[in-house]
Amino acid sequence: MPTMDLPTIFSASGPLARAFDGYHVRHEQIEMAQAVAQAIHDASTVVLEAGTGVGKTAAYLVPSLLEGGKVIVSTGTKALQDQLFHRDLPAVRAALAVPVKVALLKGRSNYLCWHHLNGANQDAMLSSRQEVKDLGLINRFIHLSPTGDKAECPTVPEHATIWARVTSTRENCLGSECKHYTDCFVMKARREAQDADVVVVNHHLFFADLMLREEGVPELLPNAQTVIFDEAHQLPDTATLFFGDSVSTAQLLDLLRDALATGQTQARDGAKWNDVLAPLDRATRDMRLCFGPQTQRLAQPQLGPTHPLHAALLTLREALSEVRDTLESQADRSPDLAQLQRRAHALMQRLSAWGAPERANEPELCWVDVGSHGLQLHRTPISVADVFRRQRLGLTDNAFEADEDGEEEAEAKPPAEAPRRAWIFTSATLAVKNDFTHFTQALGLEDAHCLAWSSPYDYPTQAMLYVPEGLPQPSAPNHTEALVDAALPLIRANRGRAFVLCTSHRAVQRAADHLKKLFEEGGDPFPVLRQGDAPRPTLLDDFRRAGNAVLVGSHSFWEGIDVKGDALTLVVIDKLPFAPPDDPVLAKRLELLEQEGGNPFMEHQVPQAIIALKQGAGRLIRSETDRGVLMIGDVRLIEKPYGKRIWQSLPPMKRSRKEDDVVAFLSTL
Repeated sequence: MPTMDLPTIFSASGPLARAFDGYHVRHEQIEMAQAVAQAIHDASTVVLEAGTGVGKTAAYLVPSLLEGGKVIVSTGTKALQDQLFHRDLPAVRAALAVPVKVALLKGRSNYLCWHHLNGANQDAMLSSRQEVKDLGLINRFIHLSPTGDKAECPTVPEHATIWARVTSTRENCLGSECKHYTDCFVMKARREAQDADVVVVNHHLFFADLMLREEGVPELLPNAQTVIFDEAHQLPDTATLFFGDSVSTAQLLDLLRDALATGQTQARDGAKWNDVLAPLDRATRDMRLCFGPQTQRLAQPQLGPTHPLHAALLTLREALSEVRDTLESQADRSPDLAQLQRRAHALMQRLSAWGAPERANEPELCWVDVGSHGLQLHRTPISVADVFRRQRLGLTDNAFEADEDGEEEAEAKPPAEAPRRAWIFTSATLAVKNDFTHFTQALGLEDAHCLAWSSPYDYPTQAMLYVPEGLPQPSAPNHTEALVDAALPLIRANRGRAFVLCTSHRAVQRAADHLKKLFEEGGDPFPVLRQGDAPRPTLLDDFRRAGNAVLVGSHSFWEGIDVKGDALTLVVIDKLPFAPPDDPVLAKRLELLEQEGGNPFMEHQVPQAIIALKQGAGRLIRSETDRGVLMIGDVRLIEKPYGKRIWQSLPPMKRSRKEDDVVAFLSTL
């Protein structure tokens, strides 16, 4: 066992208690820290569910910092990544007085690029006055910033369109051929991460690098003794995204735009660029015309052999081949043209792979995501368990090494022996009634030791769960309006201060519109904040500042939101969050599960819904003093046999179906 005295460190007289105001000793946190310490000591794999309030961040940071060795911490979002690096990690490090070096590593598109910034400054075709203004602010910021991290530039909004013009992607980065290579912010971040004891990344970066062998993680991972995934419930979906492949009309149009601009400035005499690119432009736009006006997602077998997409793809590949050959003929003239040729070749490879026969022993699905203005072609693994297990245990068949540019060497190495490394997966929502099977099977974690700790909060006193009587079935066309009608007395009793969380963007629009109508008719003073009207941080700031607002949002507000105290005392969830029925990958997974003799609904769909619902419910009680009501507007929770299983997986709140009980409870807050 490790020699660190964790009970003393986490005690009322320990270093954490001295460092943090309002510190509470929690036996759940101590036990979790001991489990993490044991996993690090044994180089084993653990899956740890820690309910809201356990303090899981300190529970994994303390033993990781004290044990020594290289640690990689991967979080669910860039916002959580920034919080961990700028707030939690420095605070724990200072409390323990340990001299560890820490680093933050993000994907390259988060860092300003000198080369592309110079290109934007020379471009006379910026799309708006706002872009011109934002570009000026960025030009000032880049000379003041030691990191080039766009998150540290508060004067330009995160969603501003200019960012795409002044940052690089894997596709358009020039690597060591760039004249700004030695000053590159991405390379600086990589070097700092390589030298650090603790590196904070996010899941998207971790998996992208695991597959693409760049952005620094392949250099870090072999030296890491401990890999920690916080918000680990997101991993199966993130892994599916990155272990698959995709190509989009947007990527093709970006290639066309860059090829035209670069060709005309750096190889004007090399080709008639408009003539060369026009067929690819036409073929790309014709792809969307193969489908009707509605958005939809279709598996390749649903298209049928005579679908116009097949002919359109053939035309597209021929046009892209011509563009690629032209770029190849001019590639020696500049690094930009050479990079464009590599982009065209990579897109051609992905287009050619779409619809090809599946790889043996790795079932996958080719499908189309048809959007309003374009489409994406996806090739997605049905299960990521095998490929993630191989990566985790160091048993990859193609253990390529990456050079400085992230280019893969042509020669594969034989499988390596499993490294001595601890893998720690933690979240507030991983299990269904202490059963981790759904999560461990999804990632191939059969060797993991699983533990769970309930939240230390006094839910029976602090919170009430309410399922209204008389609501229509969630499939009814008037369900959203009926939900809002049922929530209105609660919102009034609560003086606003509510989240309305919906399972679809369409429901968000309808709920917000109906709320505004009811508030206007009743003379209610509650502002309605709707997802999409402003960036998420802005909406949350407006919500806290108003003090009586109702925020209506969908999936991005179900997790990672922390509103403590009286600002949020009512959370309304419209429906049980089952995955959408038009998801082709889910349909294929369920089909295979049924073929294997399983029960797709109870073994896959219900556990997924429970984990998502627990995330949404977790927005309500965020501290020992929080109080509030969780309203779920789905009668299936009461009427369906599986509803009891879902009901029992939620925190042990006081429960009622009577509006008067809930209004009385809210009136005391």
